[in-house]
Amino acid sequence: MAWETVIGLEVHVQLATASKLFSGSSTRFGAEPNTQANIFDLALPGTLPVLNGEALRMAVRFGLAIGAEIGRTSVFDRKNYFYPDLPKGYQTSQLEFPVVGKGSLVIALEDGSTRTIGITRAHMEEDAGKSLHEEFTKETGIDLNRAGTPLLEIVSEPELRTAKEAVAYLKKLHSLILYLGISDGNMAQGSMRCDANVSVRQVGDTEFGTRTEIKNINSFRFVEKAITIEAQRQIEILEDGGRIIQETRLYDSDKNETRSMRSKEVANDYRYFREPDLLPVVIDEAFIEEIRASLPELPDVKALRFQSDYSLSEYDATVLAADRDTADFFEAVAKDCEDAKLSANWVMGDLQAALNKLEISITASTVSSAALAGLIKRIKDNTISSKIAKTVFEAMLNGEGTADEIIAAKGLKQVTDTGAIEKIIDSVLANSQAQVEQYRSGQEKVFGYFVGQVMKESRGKANPAQVNEILKRKLGN
Repeated sequence: MAWETVIGLEVHVQLATASKLFSGSSTRFGAEPNTQANIFDLALPGTLPVLNGEALRMAVRFGLAIGAEIGRTSVFDRKNYFYPDLPKGYQTSQLEFPVVGKGSLVIALEDGSTRTIGITRAHMEEDAGKSLHEEFTKETGIDLNRAGTPLLEIVSEPELRTAKEAVAYLKKLHSLILYLGISDGNMAQGSMRCDANVSVRQVGDTEFGTRTEIKNINSFRFVEKAITIEAQRQIEILEDGGRIIQETRLYDSDKNETRSMRSKEVANDYRYFREPDLLPVVIDEAFIEEIRASLPELPDVKALRFQSDYSLSEYDATVLAADRDTADFFEAVAKDCEDAKLSANWVMGDLQAALNKLEISITASTVSSAALAGLIKRIKDNTISSKIAKTVFEAMLNGEGTADEIIAAKGLKQVTDTGAIEKIIDSVLANSQAQVEQYRSGQEKVFGYFVGQVMKESRGKANPAQVNEILKRKLGN
């Protein structure tokens, strides 16, 4: 039987506010346990919540970026459940009237096509605390530092059909929230967490199968693995004549498997009711338009501009525009050296490879945009070859100076004197009579041998274009 996977993602994004959603407690990451939870976060008797206005602005900012309906009146609700890391015994969230309604996100697929994925809603809610198991024996520690941290839960329509599509959607969402500046998106620190709702059905069916929810997946790679393995598990059960149980599951990355946590709750199980301590949030057009006017140039728009302004390919433009810092770095290099294609190649190639190896972001690069532009200028004016440029770049990464300083110190300036190059070529040809005869008898592949020998003799300094031109002239005689 042919099976189709149906996937919907619920993504929890921690909003980058300095304080919590309903209190003044800090949201700083890494503090000692239980040092950032005050009387409001603990819901001590007599305390009343006050909404963080900046969190509201960030939520609306996201809604406008995805072309969503903005709830002119949004309402907070109590989502009731009992767990040790939930000090109130309920979570303040939004159900029927979220701040952000229906919107959409366009994702790029591996074959170059695009798909528009619907977003059902994005609502504000407070985070729970954290249960700690590893540091305790037969006990569980509770850290309430996260309790009350502002979250934006972004719920997609069940329109994703493969694990790779889910990752593409998640990466696009990650790029967008960084552009908007509403979250740092750090998945390792829990600033962005993903729950995946997965079901399978036979190709051609219109009804959805029974879904399971995989909770708190914290990396793009694990999202793809978790969805893939869960879909395989469901297919095997169904093909063996079994049935899928609606439940919540965890992904174990060490064993590459999902395992059951608990039966899946439905909304009724949470006994939602309106939050009596918070009034409805009413926003007007002036508030929305003020936020709209502050939106940055978003990734899709920037990619189109890169194509038109810099004549980049759609692929190059999309890759460069996906990360705001990378896009800004590229544009600074391109404007400085006046060669967009070379700039794109160096930023996406050697620079990105070096950053990946060092495990740092482009903002921490030891090679600045001005420094990289300086290197590209020396390639363009034939001071150095592209091959020597890689050596210079490595030295720049190590902090040995600018491109000009390194070229001078190491004597790497390219030889462009035609007479000097001719002397090297004459010497190589004189010592390679057998290869010369092979070439002149029609074995043109031998030409690469001559180029290699000339570059070796010149220690890589001979201008490659001149070498090729002179060699062809002399061998043609």
